[in-house]
Amino acid sequence: MADLLVAPWILAIPVKRTAIAKSRLASAYPQHRPELARAFAVDTTAAALASPLVRAVLVVTDDPVVAADVSAVGARVVPDLPSAGLNEALLHGATVAAAEFPGTGVAALSADLPALRPAELTAVLAACVAPRSFVIDQPGTGTTLLAAAPGVALDPRFGVGSALAHQASGAVSVELAGIESVRRDVDTAADLAHAVQLGVGPATADVMSLVLGAATGTEGIAC
Repeated sequence: MADLLVAPWILAIPVKRTAIAKSRLASAYPQHRPELARAFAVDTTAAALASPLVRAVLVVTDDPVVAADVSAVGARVVPDLPSAGLNEALLHGATVAAAEFPGTGVAALSADLPALRPAELTAVLAACVAPRSFVIDQPGTGTTLLAAAPGVALDPRFGVGSALAHQASGAVSVELAGIESVRRDVDTAADLAHAVQLGVGPATADVMSLVLGAATGTEGIAC
């Protein structure tokens, strides 16, 4: 009976060193790009941990500031020992998850979902009933979440055109209405503007307040 009370998913969230992350935000936010990248990761992690279907979140990163921030909200940090790219980091995280939480499904989640809502993530995870499932991002070409059932290899294929790559690998797309926050990853200034409209988490809102304050010569403007 106790097993029924254990959340069925471990989430692996890969985070680049913020010195090089979110390069496409550099032109719009040259002074705050690293802070935004860290804030996205913190808000994504905190929202994921708030889902009742998430047993633990493993953040795969070599960024010490990100590591401290996500640890503070309850995540477990896994060093990116492969240091060979996104898919390799996720495979490493999935391996650690399988060893530490046997019999639990593993889902790879983008770290760039600052508007993520726990209820929407919960709906997505509940719909991941195929051996491998994935969520297509807002533009329709990428992937924000890839889930593998217990005992099934994650087989991540993130990168350009990952939605088609994951579909070709046999993963099943999760088709649900009302999961905009799970699909809204942020790569560009336009993406961030949309995320703000949806409602970003507190860490991202704090940085956006600084951004707006710098732009107007004031401080403490609410996002």
